[in-house]
Order: sequence, then C-alpha cells, then structure tokens
Amino acid sequence: MTVPGPTNGADQEPPAPSIERLLESEPRLLEYVRRLEHRVREGEDRRWALLHILTDMNRLNQRLGRQREAMLHILVDYEQDRHRILRQAERLDDSRRALMHILQDVHQSNERLADGRKAMIHIMGDLRETTEEVQHRERELRYKQEQLVQAGKLAIVGELATGIAHELNNPLNNIGLFVGNAVDHIELGTADQERLLDELRNAMQEVRRATAIISHLRTFGRVAPASREPVLINGVVRRSVSLLYEQLRLLQVEVRLDLCAEDPVVLGNAIQLEQVLINLLTNARDAVANAPRKLIHVESAVREGMVDLVVRDTGPGIPEELEQRIFDPFFTTKEAGAGTGLGLSIAYDIVKDHGGTISIVKGARAGDGATFLIRLPLRTEPAEPAG
Repeated sequence: MTVPGPTNGADQEPPAPSIERLLESEPRLLEYVRRLEHRVREGEDRRWALLHILTDMNRLNQRLGRQREAMLHILVDYEQDRHRILRQAERLDDSRRALMHILQDVHQSNERLADGRKAMIHIMGDLRETTEEVQHRERELRYKQEQLVQAGKLAIVGELATGIAHELNNPLNNIGLFVGNAVDHIELGTADQERLLDELRNAMQEVRRATAIISHLRTFGRVAPASREPVLINGVVRRSVSLLYEQLRLLQVEVRLDLCAEDPVVLGNAIQLEQVLINLLTNARDAVANAPRKLIHVESAVREGMVDLVVRDTGPGIPEELEQRIFDPFFTTKEAGAGTGLGLSIAYDIVKDHGGTISIVKGARAGDGATFLIRLPLRTEPAEPAG
C-alpha cells in the first residue's frame, strides 16, 4: 500500500476519533464481549461433558468384563438345560411307547383292562407334567437366547469402545481449536464479529458430530425390541461400517461398498440386522489382519424377490473341513480368549428369525478369502421404511 507523500513539506496525521464517539461505542463493545465470554463458557462446559462421557465409556468397559463372566455362566446353564430337555424328550418317547403296549394289552385281556387303565392314567399324568415342563424349559431357553444375543452385542460394544474414543477425539480437538481461536481474538482485541461467529459455528458443528456418534452407539447397545418394521438394507450396511470405521482405518483395512441404487426394504429389526453385519465385518477384519491386501467388499442386490447381501474379504479363507461347523455355537478358530465363538451363531439365528438364510460361498480359486451370503425376503408392500 503506497503512503501519500508529504504535503507542504510536512506529514499529515489522520484525525483522532472524538471522545464522544468512543464513549458511545464502549457499552456496546462491553456487551458484545460479555456475550462472547458467555458462549465460550458454554463451549467449555460441553467439552467437559464430553470428557465425562469418555470416562463413563471406560467404566462401561469394566462392566463389560464382568458381564462376559456372567455370560459364561449363562452358557453353562444353557447347556445343562438343553441336556435336561433331551432327557425329558426321551422320557416322553418312552411314555408314549408304554402307552401303546398298554392299549394292545387292553384288547388282548379283559382281566388286565383295569390295571391297564390305571397305568394309562398315571402315564397321561406324567405326559401332562412332562409337556408342561418342556414348555417351561422352552420359554427359559428363548429367554436365555435373548440374553446371549444381548451379551454378544455388549461384547461388540466393548470392542468398539476404543475406536469410538479415537473417533470422538477428533471433534474434541477441533472444538478446543475453534474455541481457543475465539478466545485469542478476544484477548488480543482483534475480535471480528463474523470471524468469531464462524469459529463458534464450527465448534457447534463438531459438538453435533460427537453427539451423533454417541447417539448411534447408544442405539446399537440397547435391547432390540421384538417388533418388525420396514428397514432400508443399505442404511443398515452404512451404519454398521461407520461403527467399525475407526478400527478399520487404524488397521489400514479398505472397505469397498457396492450397494444397489434402489435401496431395498425388508421387514425386520434394524438393530439386530446391524449386529449381523458387524459380526461379519469383525470376522473379516480379523481375517485380513495379516493378509498382503486388506480389503473388505460389501455388496447388495435384489434377485428373485430376495435381498442379497455379500460380505467378502481377502483373508486366507475358511478350510473346507470347517465349513460345516462355522455356524455352531462356541466354535471358533481364534486363539483362547480372542473370541467366544458366538458371533456367527448369533448371526445365523437372527437371519433365520427374519425368514432368511446365511451361507458360505466357495471361491473360484483356493485362497480367494471368505465370502458370506445373506438372503432376506424383500418387502414388496409400500411402507415408510425405518432408517
């Protein structure tokens, strides 16, 4: 910028602002500074609230450890109840066979008819008691299966906690940066209203981003309702990938989504379907951990009134001799303490409960990695889909 030369041999100084103008603007400047200080304090309060949330997540991890121990006790009870029901079913078959013999004896001998009737009455009483016991045990088994599904979900939340903490760290750092810039401008006296508003708007945007992350994690961790509603499959896939995104990024795992444009709708439970996808993505993540190429490919398509979901990885694949056991409860190829063997079993039960199927697709060549195919019935009736 060029400064004008001296006029008449002397530099001209700019006119000083009048004292009256400065006195008139001082109250407005003080009010503006007080408002900015109030907003900065609000930003600091929210930052401390987020730090408390992270502390609560650490406590949640500790509770999850205790819940894992409780889950093992539940599994032992589950096995004992299953063996007990098998024995009761054998007793039921024996009672039925005994009833058939008694009926034959009734036709052969009138003298034995009275004794046969008495025996039949006792057997029918046993049958009624046994049937009631079997029904009671079936209700208990259904309840414990629901507990297993929820325990598996909480185990997933525990695995996701570290990644979520890293993901929350970015908006927290950004909030501190934006608020710090605003404070610096105010302290240095270079505060420009539009610039300060931009800094505070950016901070609010990061707060909303962190809130969305925590809200999604809380929604996934809650107990899924038993109701069924229209669900957008592509939305389920994207939310599942977002929960695991930070872990996959830290492990340098590439995720490729090839989702159909029409975004098919199925009748089901969005939270349970997310649990199925997260279990498959977690298995794929572990499979490609030591692979030369770390890629997980997820596809969706509509074929013959069904929605097909394909999850493919570039890991070592599943040995042919283990394909028949991969969906069995407690079966795992991981080291002791690295997994419970319930992920694929829970996924199998959830997909079956939705009227669909889950299977392993064999690759064209050995070493093509593992490919899982989920098929769910397509909802054809127009309805308002849930997410």
